[in-house]
Amino acid sequence: MPVITCIEDLKRIYKRRTPRMFYDYAESGSYTEQTFRENTSDFAQLRLRQKVAVDMLGRNIASTMAGLPVTMPVALAPIGLMGMQAADGEIKSARAAAKFGVPYTLSTMSICSIEDVAANSPAPFWFQLYVMQDEDFVDRIIQRAKAAKCSALVLTLDLQILGQRHKDLKNGLSAPPKLTLPVLLDLATKWGWGLEMLGTKRRQFGNIVGHVKGVGDTSSLMSWISDQFDPQLDWTKIARIRDQWGGKFIIKGIMDEDDARKAADFGADAIIVSNHGGRQLDGASSSIRMLPRIVDAVGDRVEVWMDSGIRSGQDVLKALAMGARGTMIGRSYVYGLGAMGEAGVTKALEVIRKELDTTMALCGERDVHALGRHNLLIPKGFSDGWE
Repeated sequence: MPVITCIEDLKRIYKRRTPRMFYDYAESGSYTEQTFRENTSDFAQLRLRQKVAVDMLGRNIASTMAGLPVTMPVALAPIGLMGMQAADGEIKSARAAAKFGVPYTLSTMSICSIEDVAANSPAPFWFQLYVMQDEDFVDRIIQRAKAAKCSALVLTLDLQILGQRHKDLKNGLSAPPKLTLPVLLDLATKWGWGLEMLGTKRRQFGNIVGHVKGVGDTSSLMSWISDQFDPQLDWTKIARIRDQWGGKFIIKGIMDEDDARKAADFGADAIIVSNHGGRQLDGASSSIRMLPRIVDAVGDRVEVWMDSGIRSGQDVLKALAMGARGTMIGRSYVYGLGAMGEAGVTKALEVIRKELDTTMALCGERDVHALGRHNLLIPKGFSDGWE
């Protein structure tokens, strides 16, 4: 077993173990991938202020997110096809998160169904909703999430139209994968992944197959998905979903101050500054650059979290110091899942926790709630003129 000291270690194992199309699915952005790259590189522009001769005992990184106690202000973001990164991937991720004491968010586009995850997770989880044109499907999946006792609904707003991701198109991404010659040659080198997949019955989109009329095979499934994202999603429909859900309501995909104010007006419990990991609007600003502007725009009216680009506990600290109340990680735990299954997700969380705790101490802080812009050296113009 290799020594794992950082998220990059997990990524290297993940790349060796996972079929190319699923590695590329996670490790890519839309079009030129500018936003995908800058989500991570912009974190490096923020420098930390080192403080010495400070009592570092009794540190606390526990917090709350949307009223839920968390062992650190980090949640696992919703990611589709996790059950293709590792067999029963959503179940493994939910278990790891529950045991660690952080929230897990199940994607609409998961391989394991809501019911499967609920039956196999030791704690309630959050459900992420993509709004489809089929309103009956939307209504029913919301009721399924309520029946499964999901503790929050995360509504993603930035996928009304699917951004083009070149690698997915060239790889012929599907779940389960189509057994073309290039795929078969790749799978021949990923026998560990293949053996695990042979041992599970969960290989298609569990929230959709069997719940949509006319969707019975891979081709009809992928066609339904690509045609179903609702391009007419607006604030009227958002209000309908909010009222139908009736519980904790989180809005994901906010990258504009006016949109943030509108989300606060709608009574969201939290908003997530996110550009979908650079997978939608290529050329958009990184999430960390937009974060302080959105925090300043809404003040204390709503919790502001940040997603996209976090690869370390230091990144978590920087996001919190820039004003986020919480963060979400995606690729960081995907690497762990693909590398080592449930244990890998736990390892990713352990790495981030240790980095956050150690960095906070060396910045002279003992409580995560005391972090602020005073802990950073911020280059002029970093946030479009904010200094």
